[in-house]
Amino acid sequence: MGLDMYAHSIPTDENIPPVDFDIKILDERPGDCPRIHYWRKHPNLHGWMEELYLAKGGKDADFNVSTLQLTPEDIDQLENAIKAGNLPDTSGFFFGATDGSETEDDLTFVAKAREEFAKGNAVAYYAWW
Repeated sequence: MGLDMYAHSIPTDENIPPVDFDIKILDERPGDCPRIHYWRKHPNLHGWMEELYLAKGGKDADFNVSTLQLTPEDIDQLENAIKAGNLPDTSGFFFGATDGSETEDDLTFVAKAREEFAKGNAVAYYAWW
């Protein structure tokens, strides 16, 4: 058990809301929704995503298996937070601990997300614990 975190490429579709959409439904669409990144027990990144989820109107207080659509502007803000060391301290029973060694991997994700945007796709984040 623990915090497993995923990012998927999803089709750009104005009917997909910014939060709380069913990623399984998207997986059934033509072209599917491939996973572009995975993290294991990186609670501070999850905390950053949770803050964004709530700001976009997310309703799940646990932010567990809840979806969040990321925009290019979100990725710019995430990159700035990563580089400045400003991911929020976050903890949870199954979350593990962020130790600072994740920065390079986080920036790899930022680059992958930008590649998806350049292809005309969107990016979704979700986690379960």
